[in-house]
Amino acid sequence: MTPARLFLTGARDTLPLILAAIPFGIVYGALAMNNGLSQWATLAISLFVFAGSAQFIAVTLVASAAAVPVILLTVFVVNLRHMLYAASLMPWMTGLPQRIRVLMAFWLTDETYAVVTNRITRDPELRGLPWYYCGSGLAMYGNWILCTWLGITLGQHIPDITRWGLDVAMVVAFIGIVVPALQSRAQWACALCAGACSLLTWDWPHQSGLLLTALVAITVGVVLERRDNSKANRPAYEAETQSLPQGDISK
Repeated sequence: MTPARLFLTGARDTLPLILAAIPFGIVYGALAMNNGLSQWATLAISLFVFAGSAQFIAVTLVASAAAVPVILLTVFVVNLRHMLYAASLMPWMTGLPQRIRVLMAFWLTDETYAVVTNRITRDPELRGLPWYYCGSGLAMYGNWILCTWLGITLGQHIPDITRWGLDVAMVVAFIGIVVPALQSRAQWACALCAGACSLLTWDWPHQSGLLLTALVAITVGVVLERRDNSKANRPAYEAETQSLPQGDISK
């Protein structure tokens, strides 16, 4: 495929998740305005932060007069998953100029990561993957900015739009992203642990329950992943050991 074709294909493959993100972006714009942010501040956060869930959390914490360190720590932990996303994509991004990597890092979202990794699974030898990635990322970015503006505009004319339950579309989208990606025991344990912890801590102040949920779920996933990898490598190690010449241990 040509670079232009790959770019458009990335945008097209992301379309179902873009549609699911539309209500989410509208709710964010309206919620930020209802919590006292100005129009320009609300739009600027989407322009320069571009992190849907983190933006919701930050706006909520600002409205509750949380301390700045609490806001920064919460947003940092919520976005830690992007470091894992980036690390898993690095083998396909080697040799790219730094300025391109910076843009790709900024456009990295759950939706783009899901679309790109699905493409890699179907076509591991695909050439020009960065073009496909940028098509997906730029499409999501443009959609998020537009929906933030719609939320700002509609929130001023439609009362209680944030209570319409529009954000449920994004929850469904996240389920659609996560569940097909759960393959190993560690991944399932991480997801189930996150669900259980979130139910137990959903009413904790300043979104502190989210911090604990993320830390517990990640710890469970990492521990089980290491244990599974250790078990998988053990038979090969034992077979190699048994094949070595055995000396007379009685001497």
